[in-house]
Amino acid sequence: MMLMTERTQHKSRRSGTSLRAILLALILIPINIYWITVIEVRWYALDGTCLPIFVTPIFILFVLALANLSIRQMFPRFALEQGELLVIYIMIVTGSVMASHDLFQNLFGTIAHPARMATPSNGWQKLWFKYLPSDLFVFDPKAVKGFYEGGVNPLRWEILQYWIRPLSLWALLMIVMMSIMMSINILIRKQWTENEKLTFPLVRLPLAMTDADSKEKFYKNRMMWIGFTIPVIIGIINGIHVFYPSWPQIQGIKMFSLTPYITTRPWSAATVGGAGLSISMYPFIIGLVYFIPLDLSFSCWFFYVARKLWQVVGAAQGWDSVAGTFPYFDEQSAGAWITLGILVAWGTRRHIVSLWKSAWRKDTGDSVVDNEAKIDRAAFITIGLGMLFLMFFSDYLGLSRWVAFLFFAIYFILAIAITRVRAELGTPHEIVFVNPVKILVSTFGLTAIGPANLTILSSMYWFNRCYRSHPMPNQLESFKMAEGTSIRMKPLIGVIALATVVGIIATFWANLQVTYSAGAQAKALGFKSWVGAESFDRLTSWMQKQTPPEAVRMAYMVVGGVIVFALRAVRGSFIWWPFHPAGYALAVSYAMDYFWFAFFVGWVIKSVIVRFGGMKLHNTALPLFLGLILGDFTIGSIWAIIGPLLNVQAYRIFI
Repeated sequence: MMLMTERTQHKSRRSGTSLRAILLALILIPINIYWITVIEVRWYALDGTCLPIFVTPIFILFVLALANLSIRQMFPRFALEQGELLVIYIMIVTGSVMASHDLFQNLFGTIAHPARMATPSNGWQKLWFKYLPSDLFVFDPKAVKGFYEGGVNPLRWEILQYWIRPLSLWALLMIVMMSIMMSINILIRKQWTENEKLTFPLVRLPLAMTDADSKEKFYKNRMMWIGFTIPVIIGIINGIHVFYPSWPQIQGIKMFSLTPYITTRPWSAATVGGAGLSISMYPFIIGLVYFIPLDLSFSCWFFYVARKLWQVVGAAQGWDSVAGTFPYFDEQSAGAWITLGILVAWGTRRHIVSLWKSAWRKDTGDSVVDNEAKIDRAAFITIGLGMLFLMFFSDYLGLSRWVAFLFFAIYFILAIAITRVRAELGTPHEIVFVNPVKILVSTFGLTAIGPANLTILSSMYWFNRCYRSHPMPNQLESFKMAEGTSIRMKPLIGVIALATVVGIIATFWANLQVTYSAGAQAKALGFKSWVGAESFDRLTSWMQKQTPPEAVRMAYMVVGGVIVFALRAVRGSFIWWPFHPAGYALAVSYAMDYFWFAFFVGWVIKSVIVRFGGMKLHNTALPLFLGLILGDFTIGSIWAIIGPLLNVQAYRIFI
């Protein structure tokens, strides 16, 4: 009997992708997606999918882990193992990506925009409607009116029939692109996790929350609860202030604008662009910064300050009046991130070549090696088939092949760069307006690209406007969390694919339900109307101006690339060099606009701890900073429940 029990426990430990874990995740995915859609689209109450770690999945994992502790005490046979908890978390995160701020939420801000906003005065119908891929948009007047004005049940056939085709085509495109990303992650996984041993700071919290051996210690750790309590108290005080303005609040935690206090030129130039000039001390960011290498956290805030000082210098010299968008941070950012992606891809070339050779060899008789070779072979095949699909899909849309090639090449290069930065450094990666469309227009101009190509590219702007909730880093972090647990690679790939499909379906349902009920223009406070405006207002401007290639913008892209290349070269030559190339790329792409001061605070705290307490004190303090993240996300999630229940916009822990 004892032997059977041991075998059963061993089997349980190896079954991270157990049926009960998958079924529980499949129940929680639609619930979480509807919650995200309500709080982000309807109430704009928590931009939880804008952050490096998504807020609501952490909160759900927290509740599950606490419940599992009780079950482990009373009914140990039924308690979930760490692998099972992580699989649930991974599947929920994968679903959250679909419903996130920068993915399908953006699509719903675009998909009916041409039909709703076209007027005789803006001339859209004459200018570019004939080039618009009509299969990808909704034009039926009744369906569009209900979507924007609300009070309609979207699940009736007379409404739903107009959404099925465009949503299915967009879903197919995204599934193929995510399959390519997954395959790239499979191929680079060993190089980054085992050979280079990247730190993956963002997986520290879910691993600590689910560790079967040290879970009780984590939840009994006094330092963790101290860190947890600090943001909870701040959130309670500031949350009550939202409902009762006479109640005191703790200022400086969220964005506190310095713009009103800096009005004299040239210093006022520092308040121009991005989010202006603000300070913040978000507890969750200070917590995250503790797990980021000191050279990067220093580089992030240093290059942000340098960026602002450069604006001041430009204003003092009058350069900003001569060149209206000086110093072209969008272009510098584009060059920086593309160069980062190219350098990362170049650095993995030998590893990829080695995998290619081993993937097509005959079986060696070693089951582990042969299974890995089969997975790698499937990844190469998936990438090839995915690229063929993108070519045929581009042909279907009417997109010229050379334009399609450059568009998707830039997109995947950026994806690789973002994934690398997340894996190595764990930082926020907003990189607003670093998108292939703008890069291609600046480089080639309207005449070379053509109005048809430009219209099609603008229709795809929704998934490359911003990259805060990019799918690829989350996939690789899932692989990293599986290491050393009971989660096996093949089943993990399957559950991620399953969660992706279920997440897309649930996201479409949730967005239709929320927007048709509240009205996209009526009560949906967080509806992404600006995505449609940016897509098609800018398209109209480009076509009316017959935008030519812009040498100045191209030059600044080159400048951004050269700076990253130089920083990378010097960093590789001198160990003492304190500047990280990713810090520059993050600072000029607006990723630091919200967080630079919190990065500075976190850098100071970690520097002092390491300087005077060494690694022993550093490791002792780890639970404190995990608690800061967990506590902030918990109180933010609680307010995100209270607000919709009371039918009001409640306190937001971010922005």
